[in-house]
Amino acid sequence: MLSIILPAYNEKQNIERTAEALSGILEKENIPFELVFISDGSTDGTYEEVCRLSERDERIRGAEFSRNFGKEAAVFAGLELALGDACIVMDCDLQHPPEVIPEMYRLWQKGFEVVEGIKTSRGKESIFHGMFAGVFYGIMSRMMKMDMRSSSDFKLLDRKVVNVLVSLGERNTFFRALSFWAGFRSAKVEYEVQERAFGSSKWSFRGLIRYAISNVTSFSTIPLQLVTVMGMASILFSVVLAVQTLFKYITGTAVEGFTTVILLILIIGGFIMISLGIIGHYLARIYEEVKGRPRYIIRRTTGEKRKTERDV
Repeated sequence: MLSIILPAYNEKQNIERTAEALSGILEKENIPFELVFISDGSTDGTYEEVCRLSERDERIRGAEFSRNFGKEAAVFAGLELALGDACIVMDCDLQHPPEVIPEMYRLWQKGFEVVEGIKTSRGKESIFHGMFAGVFYGIMSRMMKMDMRSSSDFKLLDRKVVNVLVSLGERNTFFRALSFWAGFRSAKVEYEVQERAFGSSKWSFRGLIRYAISNVTSFSTIPLQLVTVMGMASILFSVVLAVQTLFKYITGTAVEGFTTVILLILIIGGFIMISLGIIGHYLARIYEEVKGRPRYIIRRTTGEKRKTERDV
């Protein structure tokens, strides 16, 4: 069976359309499936819409978080709840085209354990957003020694891979990168990002910045190494300035150095503050991990509702 995991945050208008589109394609291809919707603290009735569809079709399942925990938490909740031999993670707004799923499924049947959805285009987005995304994934690719510039959350994972990912103890996860990190035999399927029929993206620029910083620091220690680089640059600058000052003193051309001193203090002070900020961020991540709180809290599931109705 194929489990399709669909994180949803205030996507009530898209739920039925998405369920119908996926069901139609998978039934046509004779692929046994289940749809697992995860409502990430939605306030527009998303979960109630999932429950309504679940009553009509038991292949549609859902869970609701007690509050908004973020997309990463929703993805991992779906992976833990999924019952299939393979799982596909995709957006519930159909920007990830369902027509690609049969091809991903056939590649899995041929023995591939990870099938990555690779974007051939990013759809309609601002130039600034596209540039930011390109820089971020370029940095991540260099850190991981893997090309992530066209990667997405749209991917198929074999049950073996799913078991590895859900067994990880870390609380701050980056699903898109973890599937690369896990390894296994992989293949790629290209697709074009589709336009949303309803609603708009829930990502703000500030949210994207926080998401990028969180993912970089959860997957790499390079920012910590930058502290050392800034320290060396500061020492080098100080040595050059010291040599210049001594030369002018010896030759009798020394002048008052108030401006130089101020600039030196500002530069070194800036390096120190940036370094403390980087170290502080990693300490905060360690603090979050040490507390050991769960990635998410599930308030209710459609399975519980069905069980209650049967008991009555």
